[in-house]
Amino acid sequence: MDFRKTVFVRSAAKMKDFPTDDQPRVVFVGRSNVGKSSTINQVVGKKGFARVSSMPGKTVFVNLFRVDDKGWLIDLPGYGYSKTSKEERERYSKLIEEYFAVDQENISRIYMIVDARHKPTADDVTMVTWVRHYGCPLTVVANKLDKLKKSEIEPNLARIRETLMLSEEDVLIPFSAEKGTNCDQLKADIQNAIEEN
Repeated sequence: MDFRKTVFVRSAAKMKDFPTDDQPRVVFVGRSNVGKSSTINQVVGKKGFARVSSMPGKTVFVNLFRVDDKGWLIDLPGYGYSKTSKEERERYSKLIEEYFAVDQENISRIYMIVDARHKPTADDVTMVTWVRHYGCPLTVVANKLDKLKKSEIEPNLARIRETLMLSEEDVLIPFSAEKGTNCDQLKADIQNAIEEN
């Protein structure tokens, strides 16, 4: 699979704009400003491909990308940013719920981006609960690994596993969107998720 052949299709603001085919989907979720767009850019090998912003809360639609004509990469709105208006937060929370409800049968795997430096938030825990509810396989990507000292990595990964109550089946990938650390592992995981379905 050639990730460089990933193309942006559209931003979906309503259910009718979601994909309607039965190709497998891999879905990226995460808090605002956790590096979701940067992670996608690193995977597809294109700087600035998914919009990267210093302003959290900029991904307010469901962004749809086709990966090498073999499947979909779905970028859901970032959650948990307090400076977004209450109405806007409710709108994209509803959009996320609608996406899961409508498209769950085609979701091959959820990729949840968290910050390797910090304990996952209550919003992160809620998202894992949603993922469990819909029965989707989960990979947690602990981004910003490059900001940690070597001695901090294992304890921080253990804290993420414990806080999110990850099972043996859940994959946890230490990652740096900035440096590309373990990008090959993440790409292999995504490729398997798409090709196994």
